[in-house]
Amino acid sequence: MSNPNISNEEMQRSFDIISKMGAYYDNKIVGQKHLKLALLTAFIANGHILLESVPGLGKTTAAKTLADSVSGSFSRIQCTPDILPSDIVGTQIYNSQTGTFETQLGPVYANFVLLDEINRSSSKTQSAMLECMEEKQVTIGGKLYKMPDVFLVMATQNPIEQEGTYLLSEAQQDRFLLKEKIEYPTAVEEYEILNRIEKNVFVKTESTVTIDDLKYIQNVAKKIYIDDSIKHYITEIISATRNASSVISKDLASYIEMGASPRGSITLMKIAKAIALINGRDYVVPDDVKALIYSALRHRITLNYSAVADNVQPEAIINALINSIRTP
Repeated sequence: MSNPNISNEEMQRSFDIISKMGAYYDNKIVGQKHLKLALLTAFIANGHILLESVPGLGKTTAAKTLADSVSGSFSRIQCTPDILPSDIVGTQIYNSQTGTFETQLGPVYANFVLLDEINRSSSKTQSAMLECMEEKQVTIGGKLYKMPDVFLVMATQNPIEQEGTYLLSEAQQDRFLLKEKIEYPTAVEEYEILNRIEKNVFVKTESTVTIDDLKYIQNVAKKIYIDDSIKHYITEIISATRNASSVISKDLASYIEMGASPRGSITLMKIAKAIALINGRDYVVPDDVKALIYSALRHRITLNYSAVADNVQPEAIINALINSIRTP
C-alpha cells in the first residue's frame, strides 16, 4: 500500500529523526522498551503522558532523557502539597519603579514540562494545569498566553504511598494521551545498570534533534493513512467500554462504572498513526491500534468499588473487550 500524501523522502527523514531520538534514549536508559515506545508515541502525537511506578524505576530519568534528545526548552516542577497554581503558570508582580504590574510567566511555558510526583500537588494546583494541557493556553491578569506549538507534559506519580497526596480526578487523567505503568527491570538489565554507573557512562550528551525536526515528524504522522475499517474498529472498542455487557460477560461488565469518552477514540487514532510512523509505514494496521491499548485506556475506564474489592484491574477488562471484537 502506498500513501500518495507522503513521499519517500518524508518517510526517510522521519525514520532518521526517530532513530536519533531512540538511540539517545538507549544510550541513557537500560531496558524499558515499552516505555520508550510510549514516550516516542507521545512526542510524535504531541500528547501528554502520565508515568506511574514505585520509586526508583527511572520514570523521571526516562522522561527527561527523551526530552533532552530534542533541543527544546525544558522545565522540571517538583510538586509538593504547598505549591500554588501561580508557582506553575505564573503571576503578576508589582514594579514599584514603573508603578505597574508585570506578568511573570511560570515554568509551565516550555516545550517539555516534567511534573514530578503530580499527585503530591493540591487539587487546586492540579486543576490549574487543565487549561494549559487541554487548551494550550492560560489566563493571567485577564490576558491569554499561548503555549508553544510543541507543548508536552510528562507527569509522574507513585501509586503506593498515598500519605500527603491528592488523587488525580477523572477529568485530569483524561487529558493525558497515555498512562504508562513501569515495571521492575530484569536481573540482566539491573546488572547492566550497575556496570554503566560504575563506568560513569550516564553522561549528558548534546541533543541531535531540533524542535523543527519534531514538528516535522508530527506533521508527517498526521498524514499517515488509516482505513475506514480501522476507524470502525476503534469506535467499536470505545463503544464496547460503554456497553460492555453486550460483548463480555455480565459479571466482568458489572465492574465498569464509566466507559471511555470520544477522547479515547481520538487517542487510539493518534497513537496508531504515530506507531505506524515509528515502524516505518505510511499506513495503519490493526496491530498499531493494539500496541499501546492498555496505556491508552487504563485511565479512561472507571471501575467501581466492587472491582477494587475483588482486585480486578483495568487491563483485565481491556483484554476481554479486545478479544470480543473482531479485528479487521
